[in-house]
Amino acid sequence: MQRDAQVEKTAMRHALDAGTTPGLPFGPNPRVGCAVLDADGRLVAVGHHRGAGTPHAEVDALTRAGERAHGGTALVTLEPCTHTGRTGPCADALLAAGVRRVVVGMRDPNPVAAGGVDVLRAAGVEVDVLDAHLPLARAIHAANRGWAHGLSHERPFVTWKTAGTLDGRAAAADGSSRWITGEPARAEVHALRARVDTVLVGTGTVLADDPALTVRSADGTAAPTQPLRAVMGERPVPAEARLLTDGAAETVHLTTRDPRTALATLFERGRREVLLEGGATLAAAFLAAGLVDEVVAYVAPALLGAGFPVLGDLGITTIDDALRLRLTDVARVGDDVRLVLHPSPTAPPEE
Repeated sequence: MQRDAQVEKTAMRHALDAGTTPGLPFGPNPRVGCAVLDADGRLVAVGHHRGAGTPHAEVDALTRAGERAHGGTALVTLEPCTHTGRTGPCADALLAAGVRRVVVGMRDPNPVAAGGVDVLRAAGVEVDVLDAHLPLARAIHAANRGWAHGLSHERPFVTWKTAGTLDGRAAAADGSSRWITGEPARAEVHALRARVDTVLVGTGTVLADDPALTVRSADGTAAPTQPLRAVMGERPVPAEARLLTDGAAETVHLTTRDPRTALATLFERGRREVLLEGGATLAAAFLAAGLVDEVVAYVAPALLGAGFPVLGDLGITTIDDALRLRLTDVARVGDDVRLVLHPSPTAPPEE
């Protein structure tokens, strides 16, 4: 059996691309892709999982490969499962196909399904697991971060997206906020929405801005697949609100002011990635509860001096109690700056 590191890397990239095909569900199951090389190292099939009850990625790829999989290599983004649910164990399927080598993008954090690597090795199959620090491995982990986070926290992964002026204003004193950031930053926000399964705002944002909260292209065309639009709060959503009348995406009203209750409801609906878009009061509630896992902040080179703040009151009165975040990425986006931050490792854990 021939082996070429670059060929395997390219095949794993094909598997990742297949597993993250736009429109595939984000939860409650993982997004998985698989590529198969024949005994001579030629790519012969790529498959992916399409949601609960459908064939797993390995079975999909092996079915496409047929006899060409015998003696070959399977490259799968997630460790092959060992349990029987709606479908059989993928580790057994790989053994039955006569695959001689398996490359795994990441180990399965689900104890119910994990163990495929050990099963395959015990049967004499050569198995390699990608180093988690490799760029390709990091991309694989990122593709399923919401699903993996849900396994350990039993709630969706929450990203707070915010945009403000250099002096921390989200809107001017008269309430106007279009547009604080430039077109490149706004395009990135639509890309952010496309990578989650839920966009969450408070009733105050709906009443003040009447937003669409959809994924759109630069010309305003709506994407064929849209995240769930969730509105949180006890005040009623007006019947004429765009969220209820435009038919562009499903909308749910979470009649609670408690972030934990809202996330629990979304988790029960199979939602695993939430983009928190507004407003200041809602963001403060999630931050104060320790329920923000990532912050994506756009800072515009503009000053207002007065107006509405990006963030509401956190109850912090001294600098020693400041909520510290860890900067993990910074980039210029047009004339704006994008910061990606995560809770400090010294922050108190969730209850």
